Amino acid sequence: GSRGEICEMTTDFGGQNMYQPLRRVLVKRPDETFAVQDPDRWNYLARPDLEAAQWEHDAMVETLRQSGAEVHDHDAPQPDRADAIYVYDPLLVTDHGAVVLSMGKDLRRGEEQALAQRLQDLGIPTLFSLEGDARAESGDLLWLDESTLAAGIGFRTNQEGVTQLRAGLEPLGIDVLAFELPYFTGPEACLHLLSLISVLDRDLAVVYPPLMPVPFWMEIEARGFQLVVVPEVEFGTMGTNVLALGPRSCLVLEGNPRTRRGLEEAGCQVLSYRGQEISLKCEGGPTCLTRPLLRRA
Repeated sequence: GSRGEICEMTTDFGGQNMYQPLRRVLVKRPDETFAVQDPDRWNYLARPDLEAAQWEHDAMVETLRQSGAEVHDHDAPQPDRADAIYVYDPLLVTDHGAVVLSMGKDLRRGEEQALAQRLQDLGIPTLFSLEGDARAESGDLLWLDESTLAAGIGFRTNQEGVTQLRAGLEPLGIDVLAFELPYFTGPEACLHLLSLISVLDRDLAVVYPPLMPVPFWMEIEARGFQLVVVPEVEFGTMGTNVLALGPRSCLVLEGNPRTRRGLEEAGCQVLSYRGQEISLKCEGGPTCLTRPLLRRA
């Protein structure tokens, strides 16, 4: 539909998949909080340059708009929460409302409520919230199909988080399949399930198999996914972190030529953005920087 139609659907939300056309999406523009004085504390490679980061983010947002998405800004101040620009993680959006998660990275605790409030302002109700010791981040949650959510258990998402997600989602007909993630480089780094895979169509995914839980690999094999394998040299530059703008239409971080070629050979239309500041320095690619609110054919 045209941009006009999309704007009229402002109470619409949902899309329990990773690849249908992106109609509404939320982002958070980098601000002073993101340009951290102490990159080590946040496990950033270097201190981001704020002006360059804002330029990169604005250009990425323009690409999202050009692709037909209505872009909403999460402009609530998040003092001392540098990672708040990675709006994907604090919430899970379902066809029934938002699930408010509980961040496994202590420095990110508190982002969840601010984001849930912003979604409520946009007409997206809260379905339920994780409580107590439950931890889960959306970076560990992947829709395999409309009624199957894969969850990675690791340093950011724990068994109690999965247990509470199951209890809240199974009555809605959603199965939650859990898979244990490897230690890799330890608790400070960010290895999410989505660090290893992005789904770009009903039957297409970009993957990095060496770190995948074997049962998860077998699950995607059994589902008949065609796989674009990211070479090791591009795993470090987030070759696996790809945002679907629609089926086989996607946004990648600039500078992953082999992954890009593999995607194009699989029939994908590939757009790229420059993410020197907003991605490479800080461990967050295009899927992390965006919170899809509505995906619909």
